[in-house]
Amino acid sequence: MKRRRICVVTGSRADYGLLTPLLRQLVTEPAAEVQLAVTGAHLAPEFGLTCRAIEADGFEIHARVEMLLSSDTPTGIARSMGLAVMGFADVFAASRPDLVVVLGDRYEILAAAQAAMLARLPIAHIHGGETTEGAIDEAIRHSLSKMSHLHFTSAKPHRRRVIQLGEQPERVFNVGALGLDNIIGQPLLTRDDLERSLGIRLHEPLFAVTYHPATLSRSGAGPAIAALLGALQQFPTASCVFSMANADPDGEVINRTIERFVADHAGRAIAVKSLGQQRYLSLMRHADCVVGNSSSGILEAPALGVPTVNIGDRQLGRLRPGSVIDCAEEEIAIADALRRALDPAFRQLAAAAGTPYGDGKAAPRIARVLLDHPLDGLLLKRFHDLPGASHD
Repeated sequence: MKRRRICVVTGSRADYGLLTPLLRQLVTEPAAEVQLAVTGAHLAPEFGLTCRAIEADGFEIHARVEMLLSSDTPTGIARSMGLAVMGFADVFAASRPDLVVVLGDRYEILAAAQAAMLARLPIAHIHGGETTEGAIDEAIRHSLSKMSHLHFTSAKPHRRRVIQLGEQPERVFNVGALGLDNIIGQPLLTRDDLERSLGIRLHEPLFAVTYHPATLSRSGAGPAIAALLGALQQFPTASCVFSMANADPDGEVINRTIERFVADHAGRAIAVKSLGQQRYLSLMRHADCVVGNSSSGILEAPALGVPTVNIGDRQLGRLRPGSVIDCAEEEIAIADALRRALDPAFRQLAAAAGTPYGDGKAAPRIARVLLDHPLDGLLLKRFHDLPGASHD
């Protein structure tokens, strides 16, 4: 039996963490030949050189596509995308996968999809149909949906939105969020083990902090990260564990500001380039609040029953469980939201709120479609008009 060659692309710690349960599922399938292509921040020392963590997890890296330039400006990132398109063009020409799997909404993933499209390779897209109106990710995500041929969404409203984009309903599968698979399948660290791993004593309250650039903001990241850190200073006994910003415009500004804060608050604050999936989920499990503007505060934290303070517009448009508190990028608003999150009544509400993102069994559902869906004719896409749509 000929095995189906499936190329899975990962460009950052964020998408790799979500893809891990799918990769583990695929490598156990006799009918699958997994080709793992690694790019972006994974290959950059300033972001933790996380390709080493991928190998430590037991996955073989089949291709490394260098693309990051030493710049987080829009021009530098556009140049990096060009390098990535060229790199993936070479990878796909050499390996000729049957399917290319991409997840999410980042620019390095768009570059891989562009190269796959031009190579006439079918693309499977995970986490389409979501909205994040405060970031360029919004446009990239919907662009990836239009370039793809199979779709795996995390909730029913997201499936409807992908179909609204003109994708054929029989190719759009609502499977739930892969991040919940990690919560179910990942053994988490005890608080003592987490402290030993981080090398810091974790006091109460414990804040798990991740703040990324809101890439459509015209004011830059400086005022926003200053407001967040100012709010955290209003909780002088709190421990703050920062997961550093990703490779986006203004990411370096955020990381340098966090590093200064950590240096000024030794003993109660720590910054980590990449926590890895187990430590990150363990940190969220033990945290009194998840703080920042990462999607993990909306997808994974609610499934763990932990309150989230979501800052600003970066995640605007996502489905909100009841455990999420939205606030403006202002010091007073953030501090007030943190106090509300720490209130025992709200913590009880968050513990019972649940999540709209599935049951933690997305990986086997995705794997079955990737292995069983016919490939003949998959490249040809018919635009699906919604019932009653006008053709005037």
